[in-house]
Amino acid sequence: MSLRHWPIAAALAILPAGLCAQGTLEARLQKVEDELAIRRVLVDYAATLDGRDYKAYALLFTPDGEWTNGTGAQKGRPAIEKMLTMLGPDGSENKSNFHIISNPQVTVTGDTATAVSRYLFVMRGKDGRPVPSLAGIYTDSLVREGAGWKIKRRVAADIMPSREEWAKIIAEQAKP
Repeated sequence: MSLRHWPIAAALAILPAGLCAQGTLEARLQKVEDELAIRRVLVDYAATLDGRDYKAYALLFTPDGEWTNGTGAQKGRPAIEKMLTMLGPDGSENKSNFHIISNPQVTVTGDTATAVSRYLFVMRGKDGRPVPSLAGIYTDSLVREGAGWKIKRRVAADIMPSREEWAKIIAEQAKP
């Protein structure tokens, strides 16, 4: 195998068993590129959120994209961007929390895809140490828009603590 073919062979090595036998090399490579691009959207989601770059965050969604959780839904980029202002002003420095996105399971079907991933929200504790505070599952529907992938719908399902327990924690922190 020449060095020029090594990246393709390496990319194909990470594909699920049996996929290598399906389709042309170009089709298989397109699936790998699509999955990597979608994984990048998931990483950019956490990075723009934690970086308080609300405009870039909203642009990860389709113009009519939807973000939803157990308390409600925000539809469209302006509503999604506005939702984030509770975290502080756009562009403000964030030294209080961050998101970890892990275990993405991406399924690409042509120009649509689904992704299921885990999230962990880490906050600064009273002593300045990181404290895992909220964990759950994101379920995403994505679409190819032009040359890239966008989130059509994201559902955030909190697992630990429950939505009700989390509301109590936030209310307790807001007390003077």
